[in-house]
Amino acid sequence: MSSKAFTEVEKSFFQKSGVKKTTTKINYIPVDNFPKLGMFTALRFLEWVAENPEGVISLPTGKTPEYFIRWTQFLLENWDNAEGKKIRDENGLKVKNKPDLSKLQFVQIDEFYPISSTQKNSFYHYVNEYYIKGFGLDPKRALLINSDEIPLVDGKHFSEVFPDSIVDVSLRYRSAKTPQEKEQQQSIFLIDDWCVEYERKIRDKGGIGFFLGGIGPDGHIAFNTRGSDHFCTTRLTKTNFECQAQAAGDLGGIEVSKNRLVITIGLDTITHNKDAVALIFAAGEAKAGVVKNALEQEPAVMYPATVLQRLPNSRFYITKSAGLKLHDSVDAYYREGEWTMEKTERSIIDLCRRINKYGPNLELSDLKTDPYTSLIPNLSLETVEEVMERVKAKIQAGLKPEENQVFYHTGPHHDDVQLGIQPHVNRILREESNKSIFSVLTSGFTAVTNDFITETLQNTKKFLDQGKIQMVEYPDFFESGYKFKWDKDVYHFLINVASKNPEGRDRGLSHRVVRAIVEIWQVKSKEELRNTINAILANIAESYDGQKNPPKIQKIKGMVREFEEELVWAHSGVQVKNVRHLRLGFYTGDIFTEQPERGRDVAPILEEFRKEKPTVISLALDPEGSGPDTHYKVLQAIAEAVRMWQKEEDLSNLRIWGYRNVWFKFAPSEANVIVPVSLNAMSVLDKSFSDCYLSQVNASFPSHELDGKFSDLAQQIWVEQLGNIQYLLGKDYFYTNEDSRIRASHGLIYFKEMNVEEFLNQARELEKSMEG
Repeated sequence: MSSKAFTEVEKSFFQKSGVKKTTTKINYIPVDNFPKLGMFTALRFLEWVAENPEGVISLPTGKTPEYFIRWTQFLLENWDNAEGKKIRDENGLKVKNKPDLSKLQFVQIDEFYPISSTQKNSFYHYVNEYYIKGFGLDPKRALLINSDEIPLVDGKHFSEVFPDSIVDVSLRYRSAKTPQEKEQQQSIFLIDDWCVEYERKIRDKGGIGFFLGGIGPDGHIAFNTRGSDHFCTTRLTKTNFECQAQAAGDLGGIEVSKNRLVITIGLDTITHNKDAVALIFAAGEAKAGVVKNALEQEPAVMYPATVLQRLPNSRFYITKSAGLKLHDSVDAYYREGEWTMEKTERSIIDLCRRINKYGPNLELSDLKTDPYTSLIPNLSLETVEEVMERVKAKIQAGLKPEENQVFYHTGPHHDDVQLGIQPHVNRILREESNKSIFSVLTSGFTAVTNDFITETLQNTKKFLDQGKIQMVEYPDFFESGYKFKWDKDVYHFLINVASKNPEGRDRGLSHRVVRAIVEIWQVKSKEELRNTINAILANIAESYDGQKNPPKIQKIKGMVREFEEELVWAHSGVQVKNVRHLRLGFYTGDIFTEQPERGRDVAPILEEFRKEKPTVISLALDPEGSGPDTHYKVLQAIAEAVRMWQKEEDLSNLRIWGYRNVWFKFAPSEANVIVPVSLNAMSVLDKSFSDCYLSQVNASFPSHELDGKFSDLAQQIWVEQLGNIQYLLGKDYFYTNEDSRIRASHGLIYFKEMNVEEFLNQARELEKSMEG
């Protein structure tokens, strides 16, 4: 496609991208990482506003717009100083006067239904907080979706008509069977009328002039899910599993989101104004498949974003990994720049998959007729042998014994280390000369639902009343005794797992919860303990689903997650003292967490490194900043701690293990260590996850890829990764191998071992993009 229609800002970023040509049906521009994507989008938005000061805009909600919002505010606040001018000059924003946003007309894209506009997890609240107030827009010129004000039968509120917040849209098509259903049926039609009126108001404005939206895991834009009619308009509609999984974090769990409908503008709403600028931004390899479909497929209901082919000013702004699967990206990867051994490896593995032929069976004609393997210098069948040996060496690296090492395993969240590299870690733990520390850097309280903590507290109160929390009978317990015997709690829990005694297991959890309550609330007696539990239960009962809890309740939820982490590694004999809980301060549970700070967030990590002097540090490697935001913020904090430690110690022998898990994955050619995973190791993963991560077993916050536990998804990924390598090496290599560990392989883990400089180089570009 031609880039002639690009604006000055777009030309600047397109030139920096290094992309020489595009062949997609919609123009796209890639950038290096997630924060830079926000900067680009903000610059383009302000460029458009300068030309359309009274234009109609629709902007997205959720976590994806974080850097768009930050950069828009930063540019406006620094418009007249040297820093702001420098950024504008460097990025093609040739606008002299600071844009005035106050006359823009805002259109809200979508909203859950029903949800109170007073709830902080409503999109109505988000829009008012970050756009109306945050950008200084005029609320009188905004068209918003306020569920409280949508008229229902007899002027009733949705809490009266739909008391359980469930709207049965089958009432559109069937007879109402009860008086309540009759009210609900009439109300649904009134909501439909409201949606028609909302659509009319948008069209009376001439349609949306500037649309910015994300793209969902099923390819949805707004809440127009896979299968949506390309001529659909504003409506009340159901969602699919992918949307429900994505919304689970907003609504307090998929148990809530699967029963909640949405009001959304339609695909025809977005494309009504033929001169509209419609931008979709996408970050991360997880979006690569839907981005490819949106940009390369013919218009089809399976790919909602293909509707944007109607608009000449539609664009996709994407991170480079979000565009990895585009034909342009694959072609450029192989045809541009120096040919490396990594390219050779990737091209041959991809060829094996594409033609469904194992590496040992490849013929020279297969290689020479393929558009990419044919580019390999000095191509011969020996090239295949060389790649096979290279991959076998990676497997041997994954089997190499580790002795006399100090491992410092870090996870942004609880379960990250387990889902990333647990089978490898468990092998290391069997060697007595190694020391292993497990450090979770954030509290993780957002992953514990109100329902789970309520059930746990009710169990605790029951055991207390039955005299089964015996430690509270000791006179010194409330003074100092609660601080001791953490390992006993862990052992108590696991011995009851072993004996299949659910009540005993629940008592083990209750023991830890009691310690946590005494610590957090400074409880001084058994009666005060009971009253505190009642007060916590009352507070939660009065909360709406997805509401941010008070700090003390956040802390007890986090301490439950910490106990779960201790239980997992206690399976292999790791003591509680070697499972660290750093609770970095940037993690607040807000929709946008703060940036890491050196004193608050880096110093605790540095102190750990100084104390333990690790020889190996493992971490979740998300150098593009496209996974959950906690991942890349933790990555930056660790990178800064390593930089500072490097000034004090010789780290030339320090190894960094970058792992990935259910959120983002390595290609085989990117990793340099491959670890065979046996069925036994998978069983250990599943059993320890199910027995220990009790708050996660019901998968209240699942991945969009699987309706189930994260441990099931991790296993699925490991099996898929084995399949990639089997295509290259052949299945015989595995089940006839002399090494029993390879014969037992039914999955593979990939990770990347780096020295300090390699790791810091990975992290440095992201840090630069966050400046400002």
